[in-house]
Amino acid sequence: MTYQSTNPFDGKILQTFQECSPPQLEEKLARASDCFQNTWRNKSFPERAAVLARAASLIRERSDELAKLITLEMGKLIAQSRGEVALSAAILDYYAQHAERFLASEKLPTQSGEALVESCPIGVLFGVEPWNFPYYLNS
Repeated sequence: MTYQSTNPFDGKILQTFQECSPPQLEEKLARASDCFQNTWRNKSFPERAAVLARAASLIRERSDELAKLITLEMGKLIAQSRGEVALSAAILDYYAQHAERFLASEKLPTQSGEALVESCPIGVLFGVEPWNFPYYLNS
């Protein structure tokens, strides 16, 4: 089965994509899991923040290209598309700056013993998104 990206304005097919086979999907998920287990989960907050900041920088550098893609595939006005791209970069910057504080361990008040809330990454997330899933929801 193939998937097609269609321009909503004129109905022209922009690109065709082949479906990923179950073995291909399993291989990609295994590679992502391996990367998480052996690399990402061991990175410090400053190292992770640098990756997010770099992603935000790349989004800004490619802003026009990314905005045009939204307009072509979703039919958004170019000004709205540029706004979505800028918002996505801002979200990445925000989490690069604040994630360490958001994910810090937190002691909870308790009458007996100790209670602690900790954020611990558990692995890879897999999501299937609709064709019009905006950039900022992936940020």
